[in-house]
Amino acid sequence: MNTMIIAVAGGTGSGKSFLARNLANTYSKKEILIIEQDSYYKDISNLDYEDRCKQNFDHPDAIDSILIENHLKKLLSGKTIYSPRYNFFKHLREREEKKIKQRPIIIMEGILLLHYVKLHKFYTLKVFVETPEHIRMNRRIERDIKFRGRTKGSIEKQYYSTVKPMHEKFVQPSKSYSDIVIDGTASINKSINQIKSKIDL
Repeated sequence: MNTMIIAVAGGTGSGKSFLARNLANTYSKKEILIIEQDSYYKDISNLDYEDRCKQNFDHPDAIDSILIENHLKKLLSGKTIYSPRYNFFKHLREREEKKIKQRPIIIMEGILLLHYVKLHKFYTLKVFVETPEHIRMNRRIERDIKFRGRTKGSIEKQYYSTVKPMHEKFVQPSKSYSDIVIDGTASINKSINQIKSKIDL
């Protein structure tokens, strides 16, 4: 089986996950799967909760890119992988892993996926979602309050202390590696068609 890997990167709240889910819905479940970069936060269970909360989760070193590389190699060779599951409330990996089998199309999505140059060789298509900062910020606040049990104050503090500086240093520059740039404020159908025009050949 020939597998196509689509990397979808962009800043926090840019619409990566939304794009990935909607793109996946245009194929059958047997054809496509989504793997999230956030599942691959490094194991920091050696730290207590307070110290885990202080970690810079937006720095490239927070992600186990070596494990991502190993898993992509296995998937491309037809092997099954067991992906970590991440608990955002505890900042820990769950004990139970996620079994993932090879599919014709794999979408990888995460803020730093284009930053790791060593992963580029696995990507069939490199996508960067560009969205104005104020929209990304509002989306992050809404998401983290609703799904990650955060307060608006803690989200804003983290955003200006680590998220924004890391975006400017690592995420935004990785746009230069992209094959196509998606407007994160455009209609989802337009964005999907932009990608499908590249992969449905």
